Amino acid sequence: MNDGPERYCRQVEAYLCRKNDGHLIRIVGPAFEQVCGWAAQGVPLNVAYRGIDRYFERYYAKGPRRRPVRIEFCEADVLDVFDEWRRAVGLVGQGEQREQGERSAARPSLPAHLERVIARLTAMRGDCGPALAAIVDDIARELDAARAGAKTLRGEGRRACLERLRTLDSTLLEAVRGGCDPETLHSLAAAADLELAPFRTRLPPDAYGRSRQACLDRLLRERARLPVIAFE
Repeated sequence: MNDGPERYCRQVEAYLCRKNDGHLIRIVGPAFEQVCGWAAQGVPLNVAYRGIDRYFERYYAKGPRRRPVRIEFCEADVLDVFDEWRRAVGLVGQGEQREQGERSAARPSLPAHLERVIARLTAMRGDCGPALAAIVDDIARELDAARAGAKTLRGEGRRACLERLRTLDSTLLEAVRGGCDPETLHSLAAAADLELAPFRTRLPPDAYGRSRQACLDRLLRERARLPVIAFE
């Protein structure tokens, strides 16, 4: 990844410097070994950056900063974001998913999820072209209708609803993909290959192909700021 752990550490160091408003905190000694450990685990740089961002968001929320942040403080957030990324691209086994799920905070209810998705769709509609806007409108209307009875859904009715949400999620993603120019798609594919580079030789070809597609979907979703309609 990025020409070895030394370069990886220097890039993390440069990012941390920018987050610290230009104050340089060198990554040396135990901190260097710590960040090299992230590289060895296959933590993509942009995932490490998002973990650092998450720590800084909490730090700023506590009030004015008193001292520069050291990279050691960010490790828990970096590894949390890495776990989320691995689940998103299918690199976590089922048993591990259950264990992590037990540690995670309670997820929102189905009605609350639908309400948030509808709000996100409404917000993104203004930036859509006519064709995509029509699809967004159709999905939002269907979700609004489903929200009314979502609280009481049980058994087969709930399973059918969740399957429909997965279908709508795929429909929206494919509509956005279809509106992308070849250059954008090529750029996203290159970004996915870069993120998954540490795992290229660790995974069987079919597993790597699934992870790559999941990574592409996630990058496309982030670029278009799409909500996740599916509810698992």
